[in-house]
Amino acid sequence: MTRTTDSALPSQGALGDLKVLELGSMLAGPFVGSMLADFGARVIKVEKPGKPDALREWPPHKDGAALWWKTMARNKHTVTLDISRPEARELALKLIGESDIVIENFRPGTLERWGLSPQELSERFPRIVWVRVSGWGQTGPNKEQGGYATIAEAFSGLASFTGHPDKGPTVSAFPMGDYLAGVFGAFGALAAIHRRELTGRGQVVDVALYEPLLRIIESVVVRFDQTGQKKPLLGNQMEEDVPRNVYPTADGGAIAISCGSQRIYEGLVAAMERPDLKTDPRFGSMADRVTHRDAIDGEVAAWLATQNTDEALAKLVAQKVVAGRINDIADVLGDAHVAAREAIKTLVDDQLGPLRMPAPVPKLSDTPGTIRWTGRDPGASNDEVFGGWLGLSRDDMDALRRSNII
Repeated sequence: MTRTTDSALPSQGALGDLKVLELGSMLAGPFVGSMLADFGARVIKVEKPGKPDALREWPPHKDGAALWWKTMARNKHTVTLDISRPEARELALKLIGESDIVIENFRPGTLERWGLSPQELSERFPRIVWVRVSGWGQTGPNKEQGGYATIAEAFSGLASFTGHPDKGPTVSAFPMGDYLAGVFGAFGALAAIHRRELTGRGQVVDVALYEPLLRIIESVVVRFDQTGQKKPLLGNQMEEDVPRNVYPTADGGAIAISCGSQRIYEGLVAAMERPDLKTDPRFGSMADRVTHRDAIDGEVAAWLATQNTDEALAKLVAQKVVAGRINDIADVLGDAHVAAREAIKTLVDDQLGPLRMPAPVPKLSDTPGTIRWTGRDPGASNDEVFGGWLGLSRDDMDALRRSNII
């Protein structure tokens, strides 16, 4: 277990030379900061005095501690500063000037209203990379509308083919769009930093929540463009990969199977001990199976409905079929492979004691990501950042506190 203190940092990390200022809240913008912080970037998380990040209010909680916050804000130096007030401008500019990357996910026009926009500050701070995450992007007719991950899934087209034909479209049970936007935002930030090494100038990384989702459904885009065809609702099936579904088993479990090649299909029918399904002309090729998807899917479903989950999975794995049980989170946390990969880390949190959370991803061989501490209280790093890093005196900081600026 790792105790959550600054001294826990074993090395600088791959991004240890970067300073990041995080001005956003909730999920998409802060996940950009979380990705960068995992790999050593020094991330300063700014919250408004008396009105901290709303993610602290989201469940689950334990003994008053916001559990989601503990992982989203890990490795971040939390400070309080009301950057919307003119009295905070000088201090905000000092923080911006110390940064390589500034992250924000306010509604477009907010930083402009406060006089802190990239355009206004570009001459004063030409090297800064600005990551701006919003529902609709910084341009376009929808830019001033509010945007959340759910709406992004709907707008992007993803939800139109995710769901069951008899029930209609569905969206994810978690804010996938926010997290994916955070990953793309972090990638964009590092691409811009790389370019800065050549030109000496930063730039704006503009991420709309729906655009990463649109990017990953690329096959749907080119298909419609060239054929006019739309992707249908097929539940857990996949139009191009048959059989592919989630199949209930006799003991109350479920197994997911994906037969993306002829070899895998032949392994599946071998595991089922059904050589007739290999020679049946309806299932001879992927194109044939796509045409007769309901028939072959029904055969697989009927077989698995008679099987114990573990026994069926063993048969499938023995035939090199791409298959896996449907795990709940208790299964994941107890899995031997997850443990061997160290995909879950245990920290010692000041409030909660031992606390498990996902490890940094991806794994780097020489400079792996680390979790140095969990999410802190509002303003926990005020003295360290404003006093130690920016050089404010104790009297200056006391005056700022009295004015509720920090």
